[in-house]
Amino acid sequence: MSEVQYYISTLVNIYFWMIFIYVFMSWVPNARQSFIGELLAKFVEPYLSVFRRFIPPLGGMLDLSPIIALFSLRLIALGLMGIVEFLFNSFAG
Repeated sequence: MSEVQYYISTLVNIYFWMIFIYVFMSWVPNARQSFIGELLAKFVEPYLSVFRRFIPPLGGMLDLSPIIALFSLRLIALGLMGIVEFLFNSFAG
């Protein structure tokens, strides 16, 4: 794995865990109103809002958009890493 792929993977993993923690904070009363909750919201909500526009909550309570967002994040990361590998092989070979 090239250094660029390593950085992409690391950043995606950090963002993945930020989303994951933010989603689970919704199960803890007043956790999203804390400093960490508000900080995570500033980073995570713009990405999640894209998916919430297209995926309505089921039954008014169950929000599946974070699951689709996390899955999409992994696919985007794999695509970026594939592009980097292709470019690296094109210029190195």
